[in-house]
Amino acid sequence: MNRSTLKLALLSTTLVAGMAHAQDATLIIESWRNDDLTLWQDKIIPAFEAEHPGIKVKFTPSAPAEYNAVLNSKLDAGSAGDLITCRPFDASLALYQAGHLSDLSDLDAMSNFSDVAKSAWQTDDGSATFCVPMASVIHGFIYNKDAFEELGIEVPTTEAEFFAALDKIKEDGSYIPMAMGTNDQWEAATMGYNNIGPNYWKGEEGRLALIKGEQKLTDEAWVAPYATLARWGAYLGDGYEAQTYPDSQNIFTLGRAAIYPAGSWEISGFNTQATFEMGAFKPPVQNAGDTCYISDHTDIGIGMNAASSNPEAARTFLAWVASPAFAEIFGNALPGFFPLSKTPVALEDPLAKEFVSWRDQCESTIRSTYQILSRGTPNLENDTWGASVAAIKGTATPEELGQKLQAGLASWYEPQQ
Repeated sequence: MNRSTLKLALLSTTLVAGMAHAQDATLIIESWRNDDLTLWQDKIIPAFEAEHPGIKVKFTPSAPAEYNAVLNSKLDAGSAGDLITCRPFDASLALYQAGHLSDLSDLDAMSNFSDVAKSAWQTDDGSATFCVPMASVIHGFIYNKDAFEELGIEVPTTEAEFFAALDKIKEDGSYIPMAMGTNDQWEAATMGYNNIGPNYWKGEEGRLALIKGEQKLTDEAWVAPYATLARWGAYLGDGYEAQTYPDSQNIFTLGRAAIYPAGSWEISGFNTQATFEMGAFKPPVQNAGDTCYISDHTDIGIGMNAASSNPEAARTFLAWVASPAFAEIFGNALPGFFPLSKTPVALEDPLAKEFVSWRDQCESTIRSTYQILSRGTPNLENDTWGASVAAIKGTATPEELGQKLQAGLASWYEPQQ
């Protein structure tokens, strides 16, 4: 081997070693989706690692209620993982503004998403996108088909039919009409107020009017859902005040309740636990023929820790998450989490197909408190939890709740002053 050939061989070896080193990495994912651990371990991560053998991935979730606090403390301490699972809108925007999330606007694969999908993880002016959109969730009601058949109940489409069904279930006494507790508070707002509310405030029309200051939380459209929630308490079963979120899940999947106010995120867990056939119906409209509105909430994205020691490998993973291949795996491995990429995904789960079919029947919106309106103190999202519980328990009137929420929002949000 002459000298030039030897130099070329050495250079080639160095380049190969350098490439291997660049991709030899272990990525840690932070998430609140602890229910999804086995799905990441068994399906999602193996699919990625098969295509990228130099990169290992570990999914390390925290409990949902503790995630924000745990993540923030890890980020401040410099011990957070390379990849950060992103909640939508303001929570992740705050992380980006604090320098914890990298700007991913230059990631080519971002072109796989619409502006609407990306808006949950962008700055207000759209100049920076800091998380890859993964999925949205849809709100509605899951019901026990056996119970409905047994009691001769048709799927309700109007509020009158909904409460007539609840009355019939209660009168029969074989089932708790509806499984939901108020102990953990967030369910009352998420599966209660923001589930049925869009039919009152007309989805995006009302939500954007509230942000602009053109509507107030004392307006009928925002107070009326609390009056409807006030009727729910009679159907939630004895002791619902002390009932936790896992309690409610168990009551329904054990066949003790006929209806479960739900988000589509419940599907995969319910599929493994319930022994009866389930169906789903969208939030009932007030009058037959009314336009229906659903909360089709941009729920989950994933970004890169700005302090990651593996930025190249992390961007490789994020580009894969933005691909149609990931959307296909994720949409079917986690039925009820609906991929946000432009490429249509063929869903296999019948309950997931029922939820997603509502997109063709109704107008879509997101949860009313998630964008802009919960940036100040008092926090409107957290106050809505408490207000929804108070409405169900009957400890305050809908009008009182509207006045309290409006006063809190107006105390710091200029368009409402």
